[in-house]
Amino acid sequence: MSTTAPLPAPPAPISSAAFTQRIRSVQVLLEKAGLDALAVNAGNSMRYFTGVPWDATERLVTLIIPRTGTPVVVCPHFETGSLKACLRTDVEIATWQEDENPALCALEPYAAGARIALDPDFSFGFVTALRKARPDLVFEDDAGLISNMRACKSAEEIALITHAMAITIQVHKEAYAFLKPGLLASEIRRFIDTRHRALGADNGSYFCAVQFGHATAYPHGIPGDQVLGENDLVLIDTGCRLDGYHSDITRTYAFGQPDPEQARIWAIEKEAQYAAFNAARIGAPCHVVDDAARAVLERHNLGPDYKLPGLPHRTGHGIGLSIHEAPYLVRGNTTPLKAGHCMSNEPMIVIPETFGIRLEDHFYMTDDGPRWFTEPSHSFTAPFN
Repeated sequence: MSTTAPLPAPPAPISSAAFTQRIRSVQVLLEKAGLDALAVNAGNSMRYFTGVPWDATERLVTLIIPRTGTPVVVCPHFETGSLKACLRTDVEIATWQEDENPALCALEPYAAGARIALDPDFSFGFVTALRKARPDLVFEDDAGLISNMRACKSAEEIALITHAMAITIQVHKEAYAFLKPGLLASEIRRFIDTRHRALGADNGSYFCAVQFGHATAYPHGIPGDQVLGENDLVLIDTGCRLDGYHSDITRTYAFGQPDPEQARIWAIEKEAQYAAFNAARIGAPCHVVDDAARAVLERHNLGPDYKLPGLPHRTGHGIGLSIHEAPYLVRGNTTPLKAGHCMSNEPMIVIPETFGIRLEDHFYMTDDGPRWFTEPSHSFTAPFN
């Protein structure tokens, strides 16, 4: 089933040369900061540097990037083969057995007094274990080193996000055509997952929220499997991954006869979304994007601040290997916008216990300003033009 032209061929995965360059870049930063090494937890940051899609568990798996020399991945001995099969750059591997202390294995090469920066995604338990194993080392916060690198996407990364977004917007269009009275929200979610898989996403939908009527007043929904009725308000928020990089798109629209008050709030939501987009400029602090969206709402007597009816959360989040990552478009965030920043734009309007309208598209920053990944919703009754 397809309601649009076929998608273009997907872009190439992140190259081995890119992973090598990321490691070299962070080593330069370690040198400048006088740090001896960076310890990266299993998860999206380790994937960023090595290509290894390895989730954190109770067993320590970490990437140790020294200021100079070859990085080392530390893992359980019995996982060596699986880990090697995932690697997309050159590293050494150090292993530990189940009855050994993995923290000692990870830190064995470092002399007393060495300064080790820690990935903020390490659990408190792992940080405690590292400090206990080597009290003679100096463990420090990475001071945004990892998040700042990951925040500015390369052309390769933007190409992957662009294709993932193209998959998801096509799935949205097909889901819109699929709707009919009596469908369960779970049936629509299954349809969306199936279409994501058919169009080439990694493992189908990464997430999917389908909400009708009053359930749309809750940003992340409420329990239960709703039934789609005539003239319901529909909110669908879904996304997928491509080589680990995320899409994330929300559409809210009328199914059947539009409600005038819902249509009024929908128009304000679209105005706020465009105001946020137009406020994004290279060098401007992130908070100006959030400020712009809230200013629109206040002109329409919504809010102010996080009060309802109004916008109960930040205007946007960064996106990449994590679906939510730096930089965040939120009040007080003075981080300057830079080329390569990729962020959501979703200044949701909630009318408590009645309904909510969220339009979510993402944009990325270029030297010439922001560019949409996907065309924003056209209208309340024709969301895909």
